[in-house]
Amino acid sequence: MDKVLILGAGMVVKPMVEYLLERGFKVKIATTTKEKADRMIKGHPGGSSLRWSTDETEVLAELVSNHDITVSFLPYRYHVQFARTCIKCRKPLITTSYVQPEMQALDMDAKQAGVLILNEIGLDPGIDHMTAMKIIDYIHGRGGNVEEFYSLCGALPAPESADNPLNYKFSWSPKGVILASKNSALYLKKGRTISVDSANLFKDRFSYYFPGAGELEVYPNRDSISYKNIYGIPEVITLYRGTFRFRGWCETLDAMKSLNMLDDSIIDYSGMDYARFLAERAGTGTTGLKAKIAEKLGIQIDSTAIRSLEWLGFFSNEPMNCSHTSPFEITANRMISKMTLKETDRDMVVMQHVFLASWPDGNKEVIKSSMLDFGSPADNTAVARTVALPASVAVKMVLEGKINLKGVFRPVVPEIYIPVLDELKDLGIEMKEEFGLPVSEMIDG
Repeated sequence: MDKVLILGAGMVVKPMVEYLLERGFKVKIATTTKEKADRMIKGHPGGSSLRWSTDETEVLAELVSNHDITVSFLPYRYHVQFARTCIKCRKPLITTSYVQPEMQALDMDAKQAGVLILNEIGLDPGIDHMTAMKIIDYIHGRGGNVEEFYSLCGALPAPESADNPLNYKFSWSPKGVILASKNSALYLKKGRTISVDSANLFKDRFSYYFPGAGELEVYPNRDSISYKNIYGIPEVITLYRGTFRFRGWCETLDAMKSLNMLDDSIIDYSGMDYARFLAERAGTGTTGLKAKIAEKLGIQIDSTAIRSLEWLGFFSNEPMNCSHTSPFEITANRMISKMTLKETDRDMVVMQHVFLASWPDGNKEVIKSSMLDFGSPADNTAVARTVALPASVAVKMVLEGKINLKGVFRPVVPEIYIPVLDELKDLGIEMKEEFGLPVSEMIDG
């Protein structure tokens, strides 16, 4: 068992290709961007590539049948289709994407076929789950309860590379980052359920200092409450999963949402420049546009959001050169064109777990688990390594018969998280754990 099929050749795939080829596995990359795949393979005799698109379902079935395991780095919307193919072919599937209800519904089919469908085995989700479960099982194994739990993560430019008003650059799927900004959120705080609608996502934020990264902002990440069941912590009264950003991102994205710049409606923007686009979104004229936008948003004209919009060129008369498209596409494409990591930049991954554990004798203890990892486009970015390597280790362990589970899984069971975390430590990816901290160390976000 040594043949691995990888679907996609995006920004986080290269570390997996290198990891598997170095260990003697045969790797085939199926992608629309064959040239990118070939650059990752670098002529290695164990690697090959194929130009393939997701509508070629018969080709996919043949590829899956001819390989021992399939890994998908394509968008999550394809994964149920891929899982059905893998189940039919009785071959395991690995993804780094969240489990959707339609995926979970395939659990019995996968079990009956004797197939593992392992999802959420990347960074966030992935390393966050595994390192959280390690401590949760530690607390429960000693008779304690998890009273409060914060899990925070961010893929960011290193401080010296955060050199624009948003203090952000894209180190992974750019449109995925911007799409995520349209999510709503749900979390638990001191026993109260907090629901945050999409329009207010970036208003619900707090500050957090992380050594080596500096002062960061945190906003809520999707539905935290579902993790009571996923992590097996029904006793918890505060449960919050959040995203780290430097100051600038939240304020700017909040302004963009208020101006309907992330709307999906298709509109004819033929012959329009960026200033006219912004004025159309805000319902104003273009004369004195900067002041009008500031007034509409209720912010100062020299605020971070206004400076960000100006830096992105939305007050300029530069032609957009587009016709029928959506405001989201215009805004996202402009951000991507200005905010991509340069070869000379470093990126970083920041992850922080903070637990409040209560013990049978009445004592309480704060436990922290922290990771700060740096990388660069010239080598492998931090986010590429921390997304791809957990999945790579899982692939190897499945092929070596060290993970024998069947059905739809996340990496929240010891059979998965213990060996994966052990090997990640050897690869230089590790959370530093601190026990016995005073209650005053608990987050009060």
